[in-house]
Amino acid sequence: MPIEQTWTALVESLRQAGEKVAANTADLDDAERADGYRALLRAFNNQLGRFEVDLERPELVPFNGWRQKFFMDNPDFRYWVADVRDDRRYRITGTVGDAVYQSITAYSGIPLAAKAAGRIDSDTINVDADGRFEVIVSQEQPESGDWLQMEEGANVVWVRHFHDDVAHDQLGTASIEPLDPPSTPAEFDTADLEERIGRLGFLMNFVPDVWASSLNEEIERPNELRHWAEMAGGAVYTEPGIHYVRGSWQLEADEALVIEGSVVPCRYWNILLYSRFLNSLDYRSRQVSRTSGNSRINGDRFSFVISARDPGGAHDWLDTEGRDFGLVVMRWLQPQGDVPLPEVRRCSIAELKG
Repeated sequence: MPIEQTWTALVESLRQAGEKVAANTADLDDAERADGYRALLRAFNNQLGRFEVDLERPELVPFNGWRQKFFMDNPDFRYWVADVRDDRRYRITGTVGDAVYQSITAYSGIPLAAKAAGRIDSDTINVDADGRFEVIVSQEQPESGDWLQMEEGANVVWVRHFHDDVAHDQLGTASIEPLDPPSTPAEFDTADLEERIGRLGFLMNFVPDVWASSLNEEIERPNELRHWAEMAGGAVYTEPGIHYVRGSWQLEADEALVIEGSVVPCRYWNILLYSRFLNSLDYRSRQVSRTSGNSRINGDRFSFVISARDPGGAHDWLDTEGRDFGLVVMRWLQPQGDVPLPEVRRCSIAELKG
């Protein structure tokens, strides 16, 4: 296909994606409709940030920043992503900062069918007195040092840092370098460019469909929580050791949703609010998440309240930004035993203040 037609197809995919957003938000208010287009732009920006890759000289690109939110971003984590070749060797270096947990995971497959293809975490990554680490990534074990064994077929590596209080913590760093001499690039590959543009157009057209399909159960059964088994084992580039609990709120302006339960022994946990477009809410200026490090625990019990206004009292407040509907997700890293579903009740804000 001539490059002009490929470009036209991308533009057409964006037009169709916009039409889907318009159709899916027709019954919502002006702010929610506009938020849908903002989420679409963020997804496009996210993908453009990794559109051009150099497998000979890969880069660990920061992922899912506030301008590039895409499919359940998590602001309590810091992510870096690099496209790699499974027949090459790499060195990943960096600092952990104040992160309470770190993992480096290789994945194989395509995004919606990705699976973990090798990983290493804080249990085996050596960190020196200055907070620095170094890991070799390869199929064959190196003579010394920390090693992430990539399985055959691995094509991307993710570095994750988990934070208790990312707004105040010292943040870490991560970079990657090839250990094998990079080959001289071939002449400009127009077919590869056309294929990448085509994949980008397909993905952008698909994004609104994912939003719509992901909301079916949450819309039908709001103010409930359920185990999110579909995300187990590193599906869709998730951290393999996380147990997910997911639900939604549907509230009037003077109502709140209270979520209470027992803390499960684990490495780390957090709770986070999302829009219907799978973007985290405004964590830069509002309290939309809590972690195992900054939640108030009474004995072994947590108590969160989701509402438009802070009711005060013994609950940890999560700010809905005044949205009458949204998603809530809890992540439990390497839990010991089963994770019970928290108790959920809907009530008035006045009741909580009283």
